[in-house]
Amino acid sequence: MLIRHNFLYLFGGMTLIGLFFLGYSSNWLRTERRHEDLNSTPGTEKKHDDLGLHSSPGTEEKHDLGPYSSPGTEKKHDDLGLHSSAGLHYKQPSALDARRDIATVSTWLAPIVWEGTFDPTLIDDVYKQKNLTIATTVFAVGKYVIFLKDFLESAEVHYFVGYRVHYYLFTDQPEAIPNVKLGEERKLIVRKVPSANRWQDISMGRMAALEKLTKSELDNKADYIFCFDVDAKFYARWSAEALSHLVAVIHPWFYNYPREKFTYERKPESEAFIPADEGDFYYAGGAFGGSVQEVHKLTKTCNEKQSIDRAKSIEALWHDESHLNKYFLYNKPSKLLSPEYLWRDISARTNEVKIIRFTSVAKNMKEVRPNV
Repeated sequence: MLIRHNFLYLFGGMTLIGLFFLGYSSNWLRTERRHEDLNSTPGTEKKHDDLGLHSSPGTEEKHDLGPYSSPGTEKKHDDLGLHSSAGLHYKQPSALDARRDIATVSTWLAPIVWEGTFDPTLIDDVYKQKNLTIATTVFAVGKYVIFLKDFLESAEVHYFVGYRVHYYLFTDQPEAIPNVKLGEERKLIVRKVPSANRWQDISMGRMAALEKLTKSELDNKADYIFCFDVDAKFYARWSAEALSHLVAVIHPWFYNYPREKFTYERKPESEAFIPADEGDFYYAGGAFGGSVQEVHKLTKTCNEKQSIDRAKSIEALWHDESHLNKYFLYNKPSKLLSPEYLWRDISARTNEVKIIRFTSVAKNMKEVRPNV
């Protein structure tokens, strides 16, 4: 009997020891597996590299944007910290005292930038420490070259003043470029492009040129890029408050319209098609931007979709702007700029728009567009 009891005690003790080591080993294996997942599993890091905000396009097929990584480009955006200088004096921010007449954030929590929603002194102190380069593109083709002087001269007064700016000018008339004095660390790079018989082709050709520029030429040369229409002029600050991964400008004609009245492309056979019951804002094609990587994705996708339409002899209602709106609907901008950043007319005023920063200039379309 005593031997049997001793045997049971011994067996029970060995069982407890075995269970202890089994639990310890399982926990150690789980820890090691987690460690390996974080450090060596291919593709894990990619899940965190994509900071884009994507929504599903209803019953339509999702856009396969594909990963795009420029060597060295991502490193420039690794430091997302916003540091300000000690001793800097600026107005104290408030969580309560804000403009009540406009929305300052979208429903997906992207900031909407209006006058009164940011402190320019603080913004510049934060971003000038980062030693940024801002690529800026503009197309002056055909008679649109007449707008270039005002665009560049006004930009030198109001656009990213105190920052390094590289203007990339696409034109069919390099000899007609006006002599505009540029500030320190600001330069003009000219790229010759062919002329066209239709203004629509000039407009739609921009996406292909921008795709190529952002893929092959801006690696390690710029941190952000903004793309503008040339037939416009700066009147007030347009600067670092606009910086973000993917930036869209709310169209000045439609910022207070319901989505059913947006001039989206409504032909289902077009790649730019947006159903009547979908849409966030209507975005302007005359100004958009973001990081070089994100703008490459945007222009590559829009160019591909335009090519598909072209093969089917389809032209979207507002050409590249229609495809831009389709892209922004399912790839949410991380920052929205109010209509102050691309207004419709310097002489027009509304209660919401307190300041006009950049606006289209008055022109006779029949004089500047080749096929109007």
